[in-house]
Amino acid sequence: MAKKKDRGDSEFVLFNVLYEDGSRSSNRRVPRADLGGLDGDEPARAAIEAQDRDIAARSGRPRGRIKTIERA
Repeated sequence: MAKKKDRGDSEFVLFNVLYEDGSRSSNRRVPRADLGGLDGDEPARAAIEAQDRDIAARSGRPRGRIKTIERA
């Protein structure tokens, strides 16, 4: 039987993002060090918004506003 990899010590946490325009982005990576504490997963929103700004600057196409974020 194959041995499963323990995901508890990975460097990143994956999130699924739903935008207000109905589009979805799956498996967005956020550094585990940015999460936790009293804020829980809320810092992930800022990290993903920063990623979106970088993507928009490179592609010339802005992303919509984030509606919800959930762990993948």
